Amino acid sequence: MWFLVNKGKLLTAKKYTILVIPEGSHRVRRFALKTNVLRGIGASCAVLFLVVCGFLTDYALTSFDQHEFNRLRSETLAQKNQIRDLSASLDSVQQELLVLAQNDAKVRVLANLTKPKIDGLTGVGGPLASGSEAKYPEIQQKIDRIREAIDLRRKSQEEVQGILNDQRSLLAAKPSGLPTRGWTTSSFGMRRSPFTGKRSMHDGLDIAARTGTPVQATADGIVSRVVTDPGYGKLVVIEHGYGYRTYYGHNSKIFVKVGQRVKRGETISAVGNTGRSTGSHVHYEVRLNGVPLNPKKFT
Repeated sequence: MWFLVNKGKLLTAKKYTILVIPEGSHRVRRFALKTNVLRGIGASCAVLFLVVCGFLTDYALTSFDQHEFNRLRSETLAQKNQIRDLSASLDSVQQELLVLAQNDAKVRVLANLTKPKIDGLTGVGGPLASGSEAKYPEIQQKIDRIREAIDLRRKSQEEVQGILNDQRSLLAAKPSGLPTRGWTTSSFGMRRSPFTGKRSMHDGLDIAARTGTPVQATADGIVSRVVTDPGYGKLVVIEHGYGYRTYYGHNSKIFVKVGQRVKRGETISAVGNTGRSTGSHVHYEVRLNGVPLNPKKFT
């Protein structure tokens, strides 16, 4: 236990006495300290405290800066690796786009199509500029080129798809084959009429077959007429699109209605001997924009 005792007045004391009383002992030790000494000790302690606080603060800031530096260095390294991987991926995508462009050109050649309206990717690439600062705009340029190439390939594919769809529709609409099995009794062109004996134009084929033999559509289309005509007898007319139209006359029965969609090979009627006819057969015509064509050209 110790006590600090001043000699003199509290504010003007020049000396202080420290009393030290050990536990279990009656011996008291005295230490006299001058005011200037105490002030020096206090100032030294304050300076030491400030120095320690400054050191601790500097150490804390240095540790934080070091940690932040390590974190930024790790992130920079990771970003460099990502940039390298991204650049490699972009090169791979560019190669794939080049293959797609080549395949697109082959498809056009095989389908006898013209070159794409927008001639796009023929190959993009090149080494990246040195320095991480230069890599970002270079990679962005690659990305922009790839986006443009993808858009061009999409437009080209849409164009090819549209052309192929048109060709597919045209093939489906273009008559092919004969509507029934039998033998041709009268061909397309000028002939001697069996009714008047005079030469006249025959606009189709007469295919003889037993009454009731199925008559089939020779192309996809929509039934536009189902009538009984004095000359054609029971007649079916089908509109196929692209200017094509087919006629099936002298039927004994009709199995379709106006407005009905039919497919190539679908039964639409049965062979008969109705109208102006000399026997059981089907009169078959193919017209393009209203002009009769020789059905033999479509067999």
